[in-house]
Amino acid sequence: MGLSKDDIAKNFADIEERVDASAKKTGRSRSDITIVAVSKTVGAETVGQAVEAGIRDFGENYVQEYLKKREVLPDTVRWHIIGPLQSNKVKYILNGICLLHSLDRLALAQEIEKQCEKNGTEISALVQLNIGKEPTKSGIFEEDLAHFLRDVSVMRRIRLKGLMAIPPAALKADDNRPYFERMRILFDRYKRDYPDFQYLSMGMSGDFEAAIEEGSNVVRIGTAVFGARSN
Repeated sequence: MGLSKDDIAKNFADIEERVDASAKKTGRSRSDITIVAVSKTVGAETVGQAVEAGIRDFGENYVQEYLKKREVLPDTVRWHIIGPLQSNKVKYILNGICLLHSLDRLALAQEIEKQCEKNGTEISALVQLNIGKEPTKSGIFEEDLAHFLRDVSVMRRIRLKGLMAIPPAALKADDNRPYFERMRILFDRYKRDYPDFQYLSMGMSGDFEAAIEEGSNVVRIGTAVFGARSN
């Protein structure tokens, strides 16, 4: 059974307070940080309670789940695709998402460009880096980023809006600070060449405060909003 609207509102208020405190350490505030509530495996009814509690940004890993929820939830919801995207699913996200966080290979970019051309639309996307060079994770390696950005930047239908990363699993949030710091350095470097860069998406329930302190302005938080999941 999902949490009540009051439970979710209380959780989110606590997160906002923590986000604000972390942001203030870098001269920013809550309003400078986008909090994406990760609704993967969370039922539409519970997401609806979250919408009623005032949350507007939701992140989905699976296109099929996103499509089902989009059908029954208000148009005011801002949907983010945050998980690996298969090329054959691109056509289903052309209308309705505000940001793709997981652009992780040239073949995917080419399929997005093709489908967007066909449908007369555009997609805003973040490039996903594999900052820890983990063999089990998707993402561009740091040394390939400049070339990848050049290749994608000539495409007419993809708006490059920044970078995303999921650092290696860590026992303590502070263990990931070197990865977060490196991502911020890369973001600042490439923002000079790509002025549309706005978003540095990093930090989840266990480490979002450290991520914000190191420069993140988009955090993806699931467990701290909706509680632990069964899968």
